[in-house]
Amino acid sequence: MADEFAKGFGILTGGGLIWMVLSGWFTTPGFEEAQLVGEIPGNLDAYGQAAIMLREVMFWFVVVGVLTFWVVLPVVEQLRKSSA
Repeated sequence: MADEFAKGFGILTGGGLIWMVLSGWFTTPGFEEAQLVGEIPGNLDAYGQAAIMLREVMFWFVVVGVLTFWVVLPVVEQLRKSSA
């Protein structure tokens, strides 16, 4: 079980760091306003749009990855042990 926790924690920290960096670059208009979750600027070039898409992918990668390694796999393992 420690193996699954370490994998989930790696996904959380790695994906979360990428999400926070991209959010800080693109969706933080100022320190007095909403930080990391501000409005996405409308005048982005192709690289900016790709970064915003990567930001969204990283968010869902973190959510699905952590739930998979911390909830789904341990439940499946417990069900397999109890049915055998």
